Amino acid sequence: MLEFIIPNTVLCHAVEAMLFASVACAILGVIITQIQISAIGFTMAHAAFAGAAVGLFFSINFTLSAVLAGVFVAMLIGPLSDRARVTPDTALGLLFGISMAVAIFFIAYMQTLGRGFSAMGLLFGDVISLYNYEIWMLAGISVVAIVFVVLLYKEITGIIFNRRIAESIGIRVKPVYYAMLFIIAFTVALALPIIGGLLIYVWLVTPAAIALQFCYRLSAMFVMAPVVAAAISVSGAVAGLEYSFPVAPLTAVIFSVVFIASVLLSPKRRITFRKS
Repeated sequence: MLEFIIPNTVLCHAVEAMLFASVACAILGVIITQIQISAIGFTMAHAAFAGAAVGLFFSINFTLSAVLAGVFVAMLIGPLSDRARVTPDTALGLLFGISMAVAIFFIAYMQTLGRGFSAMGLLFGDVISLYNYEIWMLAGISVVAIVFVVLLYKEITGIIFNRRIAESIGIRVKPVYYAMLFIIAFTVALALPIIGGLLIYVWLVTPAAIALQFCYRLSAMFVMAPVVAAAISVSGAVAGLEYSFPVAPLTAVIFSVVFIASVLLSPKRRITFRKS
């Protein structure tokens, strides 16, 4: 898509993948952090990781199996929380443990069978060996995330403010909430091969946390978070490939540095002294 700007195919694909993944994750991250269910990042990442491990064991496309696993877990979070009468965080913790157990079982079993499985790519991401369809799918999910926020901005704002009040004024909270979980599941599963299961949480939470240091309105956060995430992710991809650094870990470090700097420079943290 960006070949006319970046003639190097490997670099172009890496930049495109990091760009689209960061935009989708940042937009959804604003919702996750404001609803205060950031543990969903851990759960979805490990569900996708478990799905990828199962897919490799059965010689299925691991991206497809990761998407299916993420969607399956997304389907369970809401009903498990409602029917088992546990909080969403407890439901996420249960599903996180189950997903991790499945992933470890299949990885260990494949090693016992001598099938030589290496989880490094799934854990820390790989932007070198990307197919065009993977980039197009990331582009598609980023568009879906944007459209989701634009069309349901009023409903999302109401849910963030107070879920019960939103229900009382006629907002259909559960369909919006479940739709958000499905989109997060797809996003995490598609970004897993590029960012890695251990680092996806950085993309889901940090851009929103950076935007929160400077924004006073939710709408501003929805603009600033993906812009910051895209700028950092593209910079990390270019620097990583230029100087032979691991792209996803390097980008995660840059996110951390920018977040620390944003906290120090935030106008919300400034102390004003008044003369007595």
